[in-house]
Amino acid sequence: MPAGSKRLVVGAHYGLFDWLLQRITAVVILAYALLLGGLWLAAAPGYDGWAGLFAPLSMKVASVLAFAALAFHAWVGVRDIWMDYVKPTGLRLALHLATILMLAACLVWAAQILWKV
Repeated sequence: MPAGSKRLVVGAHYGLFDWLLQRITAVVILAYALLLGGLWLAAAPGYDGWAGLFAPLSMKVASVLAFAALAFHAWVGVRDIWMDYVKPTGLRLALHLATILMLAACLVWAAQILWKV
């Protein structure tokens, strides 16, 4: 079917932005993983050394930012799966909402854990 006014385009506004978001969040996650791995190698063994990594405010903020990047990264991927494979609109909306709530709850939970250290 030739492109034109009768062509059905679903979610066309997501393309470039989501592609960039996936790449940017992947770079943030990689940078955090490398930072965490380097700090872990330099840390004292045991719980005290591990807890000491997350004691400074800067590490807590970096961790929350990395978890937020992970949540956005997961959202884009899972949302695309729901959009591609779940055709009933009501079910797709329910799955989108459940995914958002779960990712938000995980992000809040991670922040709570970090601020307890």
